[in-house]
Amino acid sequence: RRKTLPSPSVGDPASAISIFRKNVGKDLSQVAMPVSMNEPISILQKACEDLEYSELLDKASSMDDPMDRLMYVAVFAISSYASSQYRTGRKPFNPMLTETYENIRPDKGFRFIAEKVSHHPLVIAAHADSKNYKYWQASKVKSKFWGKSMEFMTEGTFHVTFTGHDDHYTYFKPSSWMRNMIAGEKYLEHVGEMKVQDHTSGAYASVTFKEGTGGGLFGAPTKRDEVVATLYDSQGKKCRRVVGKWSELMAEEVDMNGSTLSILWHANPPHVKDYQKYYGFTRFCVELNEITAIEDHKLPKTDSRLRPDQSLYEQGHVEEADKEKQRIEQLQRERRKEYEQKGIECKPRWFKLENDPFEEFQLAPVEGQESKGLSWHYNGNYWQTRESGQWPDDLP
Repeated sequence: RRKTLPSPSVGDPASAISIFRKNVGKDLSQVAMPVSMNEPISILQKACEDLEYSELLDKASSMDDPMDRLMYVAVFAISSYASSQYRTGRKPFNPMLTETYENIRPDKGFRFIAEKVSHHPLVIAAHADSKNYKYWQASKVKSKFWGKSMEFMTEGTFHVTFTGHDDHYTYFKPSSWMRNMIAGEKYLEHVGEMKVQDHTSGAYASVTFKEGTGGGLFGAPTKRDEVVATLYDSQGKKCRRVVGKWSELMAEEVDMNGSTLSILWHANPPHVKDYQKYYGFTRFCVELNEITAIEDHKLPKTDSRLRPDQSLYEQGHVEEADKEKQRIEQLQRERRKEYEQKGIECKPRWFKLENDPFEEFQLAPVEGQESKGLSWHYNGNYWQTRESGQWPDDLP
């Protein structure tokens, strides 16, 4: 697989601050942005980036003790933030309606499919499976500018189950913040609580992402990225403690006294030469938008890799990418208008809205529609269709 992007990062994200200022407090996923505000991957591909450390799920699946499995699922959930430390404050491309993204990783033993399932609100659904586990999620993605900081919210539930075990784990993510957007040293932090629940045994992990402390008014905090996870059994008794930084490593406090640590996970370095010049992408992220022999002539025309604006931008052609982005967005508006006039409902192809007792967020396609207890689940058809090569004729 490739080791870097075709072109270093291009465009000046600072010039978009004026657009932010006009939209303080609004959901930016609904605001048209210049292409230079983006990084050259889509939100669907970013959802796959959460699986960079999927070996933690493989490890968990091999554990006999349910508390060990819970611990590794919690560390896996924390690991999904590791690559964000190198990012430059740009945002992924918003997917088009019915846009999809697949990722088959024989080296990691999983295959992944994601689809944009709702336009307003913006909701994406994803599903990955391997011989050891299943992982799926549906989430509403929002970003807001608050004057000095930008907040990224992912509202939705993440699920993990293991082959050969009855456990069913869920968790949802706290907000992420890009600080000092206007002046000073820009930095990203994740702040808040995350609960990783094993619905089978009743055990759970309470994970706290701590806000940074120290540092001057416009500097980055000197003490930051800290995470503490406390594991409780079904009776609510504390039984394990995991400490560390989402950007570096997580370790179990043996005997919960802090004197002996057992390392569970290390974050990888980016493994990209001059990564700061390439949007701060890690090697895994660089590989997300690549068409390899596995994908060549096998992808549906809805796959993120085939988006011309994103491809042009990845190659460093900013002006052409901007024109193409405007053209594509206009075509999408026209298609939606046409569907509305004809009374056609634009439905997702590979996911369906189903009852989900674990879903606490509103993920229905219509704002205001009561949809707690409903979520988007993979319908099982994508990989069979891909195998046959007979993609539906009416794919946009």
